[in-house]
Amino acid sequence: MHRLPKISYHDIERIIEFDFVRATEAAALNSLRWLGRGNKESADAAACDAMRGMFDLMNICGEVVIGEGIKDDAPGIFKGEQLGTWVPGAPQFDIAIDPIDGTTNISKGAPNSISCIAAASPQEGVKVALRDVPSFYMSKLAYGPRVIDYMKKRGDSLHIDMPISEMLAIVARATDKRVQDVAVMMLDRPRHKEIVEQIRACGASLRMIGDGDIAAAMAPSLPESEIDLYMGIGGSPEAVLASAGIKCLGGEMQAKMWPRDEKEKKQLVADGWEKEIDRVYTADDLAQGENIIFCATGISDSALLRGVKSKGTTAITSSILMRAKSKTVRLIRTLHNLHNKTIRLRSDNREHQI
Repeated sequence: MHRLPKISYHDIERIIEFDFVRATEAAALNSLRWLGRGNKESADAAACDAMRGMFDLMNICGEVVIGEGIKDDAPGIFKGEQLGTWVPGAPQFDIAIDPIDGTTNISKGAPNSISCIAAASPQEGVKVALRDVPSFYMSKLAYGPRVIDYMKKRGDSLHIDMPISEMLAIVARATDKRVQDVAVMMLDRPRHKEIVEQIRACGASLRMIGDGDIAAAMAPSLPESEIDLYMGIGGSPEAVLASAGIKCLGGEMQAKMWPRDEKEKKQLVADGWEKEIDRVYTADDLAQGENIIFCATGISDSALLRGVKSKGTTAITSSILMRAKSKTVRLIRTLHNLHNKTIRLRSDNREHQI
């Protein structure tokens, strides 16, 4: 079957970007009934169903290059899946997706769960816009524009492998703070025991989170953020999604593969990744080019976004929509009338009231 000539729009992302927000809004609204119910799989399934339903209405040729769900056999939107109508000539997008980042949080009714999408349209000279990293986990370091500006002026430079005391000293100088006032965000995991001890030895302030490190990694890049630095080991797909958002905010991330054990390391070497294992990836390596959109909707409150609030017959969602090209950051507060609002679900191809 021959594809018809591609319809040519200038900056196609500008036309389609609000549909991506509608997809994250739908996922957030449809998963809300599972908040605090102790069932993360059902929450994830509800978010995936609504997200696929919205994509079924979008005239794009979308391919998922980074999906989720593989980690714990949970429901998910998976790599290789096609999203959109795929009508001939529709614009192409590579898509990285996480219907819920922070499924454990949503099951506990805890903060820090969001629904998010990064999408990249073709750009000349960019072969892989959203990089699929083969390791399960990556070690990450994320910081904001103030730190970058300071390093350019002073010649200091942060490096993911440098001693934590040096790292915190640079960030303190960059943000005009004392080291003890520097706020570091990190996943609360046993694997971080040593890093936690070093941060505390320096006297810096720690903010530990249970789950959901996309919003956390983006936090230092947000204007008026109380978080100065994000560090620690988390999922590789989340590193790519966070990098897309961080690029749009003018921040930076450094990330390295973190094999969980010798078996995974040997597998990476066998698969031809030996030279990449020690490579330090930047945000631009993980999310390359300028034709990138990032959007997210809060499900429960996070450093990035407020969660969904229900008041009588109204649900209020808070979303963020950004483009790498223009660095425009839109914060979108939407009031949904629950008498009129419907969400299309893929499971039965019908519209449903919330």
